[in-house]
Amino acid sequence: MKSKRIARVFQRKTNMTPCDDLVFFGPPTLEAFAADIDEVHISVTFTWDLEKAEQLYYDWQMLGVPVEVGGPAFDDRMGDFTPGLYLREGMTFTSRGCTKDCWFCSVPRCSHGIIRELPIQDGWNILDDNILGTSEPHFRAVIEMLRRQKERAVFSGGLEPAFLQPWQAELLKSINPKTMYTAYDTKDDYEPLRQMAKIMWDAGFKPSAHQVKCYCLCGYEGDSFDAAEKRMEQIMDVGFLPFAMLYRDDSGSADAEWRRFQREWANAVIVGRKFAEYRRSQWVNAKSAECGL
Repeated sequence: MKSKRIARVFQRKTNMTPCDDLVFFGPPTLEAFAADIDEVHISVTFTWDLEKAEQLYYDWQMLGVPVEVGGPAFDDRMGDFTPGLYLREGMTFTSRGCTKDCWFCSVPRCSHGIIRELPIQDGWNILDDNILGTSEPHFRAVIEMLRRQKERAVFSGGLEPAFLQPWQAELLKSINPKTMYTAYDTKDDYEPLRQMAKIMWDAGFKPSAHQVKCYCLCGYEGDSFDAAEKRMEQIMDVGFLPFAMLYRDDSGSADAEWRRFQREWANAVIVGRKFAEYRRSQWVNAKSAECGL
C-alpha cells in the first residue's frame, strides 16, 4: 500500500526543520504542484505566526488536497511523535508534558501537570519538556538508546534543576553528552541551580568542558538589565554557560534594547569569553583572599 505523501509547510527555517523534498516554506511552489502530494500539514510553532499560517492555509488550498493546520501554537503538544515528520533527523521526543506550572510557559495549558511517556525512538537530541520527570525505567532506557547513536547526546529540551538526582547525573556522565541545557527563569530557581551544579561536578562533569548551558529568561514585565545581568553572573558562578532567552507575549513583540541584550548573551563566542573572564576574576579574588590581600 502506498504511504501518504505529506507536504509539511513552515513559516521559517531553523536548525530543527526537516529538509526532505516534501518540506516547504511559504506559498506552494511549482515543485509542490509536481510532487504528487496527498495532504498538506501547516506546522505553527509560535502564536505570532498564526496570521501568516491562516494565509498559508488558503494558499495551499489550490492544490486540491486536504490541508491541516496545527503545532505548538495551538497547544498541540501531547500527541505521539513521528521522527523526521516535523523535525529534522536526530531530534526526538521520548515524553510529553511537564509537572510544573511556570507562568511563562505554554506547556502546562495542555499537559495539566502530567508527563506522558512515549515509545522511545532513536535520536540524539532530546526535546522532552521535562525528561528528568520521567520514571526511572524510562530514563534509563533513554540513556541506553543514546549510547547507540552516531552523534553525542544533546538535551535541548532542558534538564530541570530541582529534579536532578545523583543517579541521573551519573548516567548522563556515562554517555558524555555534547550539550545539556538547564534553566534559571525565576529567582526561586537559583538554589536548585546551585544544587544541580554540585551534583553535576560530583558526578565528574567539569565547568571547563562547557557541557552545561543554562537558559535564562529575560525581558519580562518588571525585569531590568541589571537584574538580568546579575542572573547571568550567578549562572557563571555555579559553572554553567548562560544563554539568554527573550520573553515574548502572544504577539511576539519585544523591546529593541532587550533584543540587543539577548543577542549579546546568546552569542556563543561572546558568552564564552565572558565566562572565561568571569571565572578568572573569581579565581584571582579567591587567591587574594587566601593571601589576605
